[in-house]
Amino acid sequence: MTELKLQKVYKSFHTIRKLADYAILINQSWWKLLDFAELKRSSISFFDIEKHETAISRWSRARTRAAKVGKGLSKDVKARKLALLHWLEAIDPQHRYGHNLHFYYDKWLKSKSREPFFYWLDIGEGKEINLEKCPRAKLQQQCIKYLSPMGRLAYEVVVEDGRFLYKQSGEFLHTTKEGSRGKWIFVLSTSKNLYVGKKKKGSFQHSSFLAGGATSCAGRLVVEHGVLKAVWPHSGHYRPTEENFKEFISFLEENNVDLSNVKVL
Repeated sequence: MTELKLQKVYKSFHTIRKLADYAILINQSWWKLLDFAELKRSSISFFDIEKHETAISRWSRARTRAAKVGKGLSKDVKARKLALLHWLEAIDPQHRYGHNLHFYYDKWLKSKSREPFFYWLDIGEGKEINLEKCPRAKLQQQCIKYLSPMGRLAYEVVVEDGRFLYKQSGEFLHTTKEGSRGKWIFVLSTSKNLYVGKKKKGSFQHSSFLAGGATSCAGRLVVEHGVLKAVWPHSGHYRPTEENFKEFISFLEENNVDLSNVKVL
């Protein structure tokens, strides 16, 4: 079955170079398949070895192709896109952790290779490179989960009578459960939908909720049985501004959240 799928891909793209780019899709879900297709021109398959590019122009092209990073900006001009460090993560079909990718990106820049970064990294001249600061095993293991539109519904939180509860289950949000140590993170979409989940370094981060799309605000919070106890605008992926945080506070006030005893850090 897998061989048949590969043959179909080969017939569709006619070249082994593009086949290598798409072979990784075989075991992905349909949503991931569509996501990958959207990113293909900004990663491995946008490969023209005859075309000379400077490091600056290559990075500029990658940024231009990463339209998904700006999803939602039209709804909120003050929204935050992913920080530059994590753009690579968003346009990587595997969504490997941006911090790790940057070690290899720096190596690629210094190599002055004419191959696009992701082609260089996975198939081309850089495929055998194994950096001490970030071994290949770690690079491949730490992939950020990007939620599909259906997948993020389980993380959507609404505010009713000033208390936080999951929209799907109706259960109150509670981040301080016994044995539930760790940081709980949130993002507010540009459509003013709130998503909350437990952070898992190297696998589930702020960028997970909206699949790398823009946010109105992102940060951390503490909620006990639906009651907000603390909130702060800390996100390495989005780096929210003071203005973004004020917008989130306004969102809370509009939803009758009592902020009198909330720690704002």
